[in-house]
Amino acid sequence: MYQIDFSNPIHIHFIGIGGISMSGLAEILLTEGFTVSGSDMHRSPLTETLEQKGITVSYRQTPANLTDDIDLIVHTAAIGAGNPELSAAVEKGIPCLTRAQLLGQMMRNYKMPVAVSGTHGKTTTTSMIAEILLKADTDPTLSIGGILRSIGGNIRIGKSDYFVTEACEYTNSFLEFFPKIGIILNIEEDHLDFFHGIDEIRDSFHRFAALLPEDGTLIVNGTIDGLETVIKELPCRIITFGDDPSFDYSFDHLTFDDAACPAFTLHTRGGQTRTVTLSVPGEHNVYNALAALALSDLLGLPTDTVLDALRDFHGTDRRFEYKGQIGGVTVIDDYAHHPTEITATLQAAQNYPHNTLWCVFQPHTYSRTKAFLPEFAQALALADRVVLADIYAAREKDTLGVSSRMLQDEIRRLGKECAYFPSFDEIENFLLENCSGGDLLITMGAGDVVKIGENLLGL
Repeated sequence: MYQIDFSNPIHIHFIGIGGISMSGLAEILLTEGFTVSGSDMHRSPLTETLEQKGITVSYRQTPANLTDDIDLIVHTAAIGAGNPELSAAVEKGIPCLTRAQLLGQMMRNYKMPVAVSGTHGKTTTTSMIAEILLKADTDPTLSIGGILRSIGGNIRIGKSDYFVTEACEYTNSFLEFFPKIGIILNIEEDHLDFFHGIDEIRDSFHRFAALLPEDGTLIVNGTIDGLETVIKELPCRIITFGDDPSFDYSFDHLTFDDAACPAFTLHTRGGQTRTVTLSVPGEHNVYNALAALALSDLLGLPTDTVLDALRDFHGTDRRFEYKGQIGGVTVIDDYAHHPTEITATLQAAQNYPHNTLWCVFQPHTYSRTKAFLPEFAQALALADRVVLADIYAAREKDTLGVSSRMLQDEIRRLGKECAYFPSFDEIENFLLENCSGGDLLITMGAGDVVKIGENLLGL
């Protein structure tokens, strides 16, 4: 594998530079004195920001983008061998790294790299940790999978030993990392276009945990099914969190305010108790906060500073994000695209003031929709009324014979009212005709469903 000499900046070209992680890595390298260019299929706020910083971005992926001065290609896992730009790079003999390999090499430049993994909650937990480290004046470098308002984007370049990033299991990409501290929030079936079931997924997380050095630490949710197979024979220290007093970090006396945001009493194995108040909704965020609290104690950060940071954290874009009101209808947007995430979001919404709870859901990828069709129906049935958009294909092609109409049938079999429309215009017109003042409308999914709420609000 090609090894970057970070003391000798070169020209690195990113194929797929507009991705949330790729754009952040490109910005870090630019700040470190590297020459950076890239390509993407679509212009976006992220690519426009890169262009404003002096990075050349091409909006076609073609061999013509490969100038003679390019020393290294970085590409995402979604860029396949058939991509004309990547194919040309290989033919030219230009060294290539995946995004994960680049990120792993960058982590080696920091004494305290922290990798946040799990099927759900990575972006929120990484953002919680970011807010804590910022409030504690630690000057961290941050790579987040969402937009965090306090840093004005998804990336922050600091000068300390702290580097915090998300670690995704898809295609085993996080096995390229070199963390000193690893966090595992949860482990469930997902990405079944790559993994062959939960056992293979658990094995992937075990291999991730095994990357931690003997003087490193794994912070892990103690309620994970099959946890013993994940943490077996690890040389590092293990800290557990969850809802049982036997864990190193646990909680009780859970309450919710009028905006569905929780407060709870934290208990540590050492006998300490603290009252924790969050400004993000849902019980699932209690678990995210426990992981952040465990890390903060491990790093020796001041307790009052940590509690203040958690209380002041209001989430990242597309995580139960308040978008506005129209005709007395509150519009929320959420990134949930897995049945567990949908359940957590809709359960949180139950504690939010509303008359009728509407969920406009855009399924994400054909493989995930087919694998979890009954589970999606059960989760979405927590809403009072469901509206479905067409499946967002992302990296896939429609070859699996699954559709949103099939999900509609499953939801109706559960006795829940469910509408389906093939276009956003039809969905927006239906909502305008049927939503009433006092209703709560959640647009949900990992695709572009956010546009529906924004169009209704005129954003």
